[in-house]
Amino acid sequence: MKNQNGIMIIGVDHGYGNIKTANCCFPTGIMGYNSEPLFTGDMLTYEGRYYLIGEGHKEFLAEKTMDDDYYLLTLVAIARELALAELTEASVYLAVGLPLTWTASQKAEFAAYLSRNEEVCFTYKKVDYHIRIVGVKVYPQGYAAVAQMKGQMKGVCMVADIGNGTMNVLYLINGKPQAGRMYTEKFGTYQCTLAAREEFMRRTRRELNDAIIDEVLRSGTADIRDDDLSIIRASAAEYVAGIFRRLREHGYDADTMTLYVTGGGGCLVRNFGQFDPGRVRFVDDICAAAKGYEFLASVQIAHDV
Repeated sequence: MKNQNGIMIIGVDHGYGNIKTANCCFPTGIMGYNSEPLFTGDMLTYEGRYYLIGEGHKEFLAEKTMDDDYYLLTLVAIARELALAELTEASVYLAVGLPLTWTASQKAEFAAYLSRNEEVCFTYKKVDYHIRIVGVKVYPQGYAAVAQMKGQMKGVCMVADIGNGTMNVLYLINGKPQAGRMYTEKFGTYQCTLAAREEFMRRTRRELNDAIIDEVLRSGTADIRDDDLSIIRASAAEYVAGIFRRLREHGYDADTMTLYVTGGGGCLVRNFGQFDPGRVRFVDDICAAAKGYEFLASVQIAHDV
């Protein structure tokens, strides 16, 4: 969160797996109840309803405005950032993102969706908040995560932003984005999770909890039998090979380009990919996009003033 003349600029990365701010990361799942549920540790109360955060898995939506979930999760993201600053009231400028090739067509609708209530009162973790939404800026995913390092990006570079739902690909030449060469594919890490789960069932006739798959994808291993582990690892390696195949289809040349990998899928590429470590660089900060949104918004707002 950036304080710019009393306005709190809060970057929110609305992922399909996790919501990220500059300082926080929490699961995108949300479940609503008409009466107060039994467990209230991570609960949002808004307009007479109760919402448990982190419950369930958010399905892929081509347009994030199709239901109220991302609006409610944005309130939680704001509350988490304000809590770190010991604030319960603030004027908030939201800095958010959309997949690269969807930004132009969806940004107006997404901005209107997030700013539909200028003044908002809600309760999160039994703390009351009163905020005023004074503006929304929408930026392209992928670029935001590397925006603050573009001065270091020499020659021809490609950014692969691998999230839970989508993979965004962007060309840069000497740090300058090439607007005509950006791509969005529905090939996020959840596709790998589904493939591993189905392959495990086919091979063993047993169900596998997604938490075990996630642990293997993040760390490369888990406390399970070696033959079970090999099934998950083989599925992950096949998925990562698919990433590089898609990158090559978009013109990636490992010998002449530097590849920047960002997003949650970076750990899969590192753990299961075959690449030249001298020509592939990882942006390991899971909150890099949210920080990038704040950086871009602060520059733009200062310029507008």
